[in-house]
Amino acid sequence: MRIIRDYQFVDPEDRGASAAIGNFDGVHLGHRSVIDLARQAAPDAPLGVLTFEPHPREVFAPDAPPFRLMRSAARAHRLQKLGVERLYELPFNAALAALTPEQFAAQVLCGGLGVKHVVVGADFCFGKARSGNAADLQRFGRTMGFGVTIAPLMEKSADVVSSTAIRTALSEGRPRDAAAMLGHWHRIEGEVIGGEQRGRELGYPTANMAIDGLHPPKFGVYAVLVDVLDGPNKGSYHGAASIGVRPMFNGERPNIETFLFDFSGDLYGSTLSVGLVDYLRPEMTFDGLDGLISQMDADCARAREILAAL
Repeated sequence: MRIIRDYQFVDPEDRGASAAIGNFDGVHLGHRSVIDLARQAAPDAPLGVLTFEPHPREVFAPDAPPFRLMRSAARAHRLQKLGVERLYELPFNAALAALTPEQFAAQVLCGGLGVKHVVVGADFCFGKARSGNAADLQRFGRTMGFGVTIAPLMEKSADVVSSTAIRTALSEGRPRDAAAMLGHWHRIEGEVIGGEQRGRELGYPTANMAIDGLHPPKFGVYAVLVDVLDGPNKGSYHGAASIGVRPMFNGERPNIETFLFDFSGDLYGSTLSVGLVDYLRPEMTFDGLDGLISQMDADCARAREILAAL
C-alpha cells in the first residue's frame, strides 16, 4: 500500500483510484462496506481510501476528551489488510478546512487526485463548515468527470454501526460487542516504553504502552490477544492486560500494561498490537503485594481459559 500525503504533488501512478472517503476511525464494518463498494465500482482502478490526519475533530475541538479508536499507523495497518492500495492521508489544516465543497471536489478530488470514482456514507459532509453533503458530491462528480456512490448506513441488531457506538461499548467494558461492530478485535497499538518495572519484581513483567489521544476503554483487566509487529520477538501471543492508572501505586496517567503468557524476551522499542477480548474485572487496591499477586494469578488463569476457547 502506498501512502500519499499531499494532493498537490501526486505521482501519475497514484491518480485514478476508486476511493472511499471518510475518517475511518476504527475501520469498522460500516467502513468496510464503503471500501467494498469502492472496490466494486471500478475494479480496474487502484483501490483507495481518502482520509485526514489529524482527525478534524482534533482540530476543531482540541480540548475535548480523547476519542480516537486508533492512531494513524494502526488505521493504515488495518486498511492494508483489507487490500487498500492507495491511502490518501491528507493533512487536515486551515487551508483544507477553508475550501468550499465545490473547491474540495475540483482541487482535491478532480485536479489533485484525479479520482475515477468515490464512495461516501449517506451522512457524509464536507467542505467549509461541513456545508456540502453526499448529494452535492454526486452533482460535482457529474460535471467534473468522476463517479459517486452513496453507501447506506449499516445496521447491526437494530443499531447503526458507528464509531460512537463502539466507544460506548468499550467504555462499558463490552469488548465483544465492540468487536461485533468492528469486524475485528479492538486493538491498542503502540511502541513499548520503559516503565517502573514493578511487574517484573512481582513475577509479571509487562510491556507498557501509552494510550494518549485514544478513547480509553473501561479501566480494568482484560484477556488479550497480542501481536508483536516487529523485532526479534515478532509473532502472536496470548496475555492479560491492565488498562488504567494503577491505583495500588498512586498512578495518574492512564496506560496499558500487558503480560504475555509463556514469553521471555525484551520488547522495549517494539510495536505491539493488543486486542481486547474480554473484560475480567475493574482496577482494585489491595492491602499488600501478596493480595495483588494472588489476584494476578487468578486473572491470568481466567484469561488463559477464555483465550484457549477462541
